[in-house]
Parts: sequence; structure tokens; C-alpha cells
Amino acid sequence: MSCYEIEALRLGLMNVLGTGDDPSREHAEQELEGHMDGPIEALANADTFDGIERHLDAALVDLEAEIAETDPDDPEYDYKRGRLVAVRDAEQAVHRLTTQGEDVLAGLGDAHDLLHEAFPVDE
Repeated sequence: MSCYEIEALRLGLMNVLGTGDDPSREHAEQELEGHMDGPIEALANADTFDGIERHLDAALVDLEAEIAETDPDDPEYDYKRGRLVAVRDAEQAVHRLTTQGEDVLAGLGDAHDLLHEAFPVDE
């Protein structure tokens, strides 16, 4: 059993952050072998936080549908529900990253404006 959504998210984050951790990338790719299609593939190949959030949401929809179709007596049922909890937690973490990045960007804009107010440039 594997948590495809988490491994795909790791790959997507490595893309966005420019992480060159080849062993981690290779491990994640091995975990996803045979499952690189639809939202999982798109998530693994995402190169922006917006793309990660969008594809992670689609992967969650698929996971929720998979759980809904699984008999509660199936031995994998609880594992799938656990995956859902883990992926929802990861979704919130990605959202926090996006929000923090936007806050940093806004703060840099404010700092730039403040510098121009303090030291006007004559044109």
C-alpha cells in the first residue's frame, strides 16, 4: 500500500522549490510507478503552488470517491480513510505555504514603496 497523493505532492513540491534531492525523487517515482495518470501525474509534475493546490484537490476528490466505493469491511478501508486524513493535512500545509509566500511578496512590495517614500527619486 502506498500513499500516492503524498508521493506525488512531494515530487510537485520538489519541482516548485527546485529541490535537487535525487534519491528522494527516485524513491517517490518508484512508489508511483504504474500510478502516474490523472491528478496524481499532474500533481507530480506541478511547477507552481497554484498547480499543486489544484491537482491536490482533484486527487482528493478521486480518493474520496475511492473510499465511497470501498466496502467498510474491506481490510483496506481504514487505510484509505487514514490516507484521506493525511492528504487533507498536507492540503492545509500547502495552503499555508502559499499564503505565507503571498504575504512575503506583499511585504516586499510594501518595503519597496516605503523606500521610495523615504528616498524619493527625481525623474
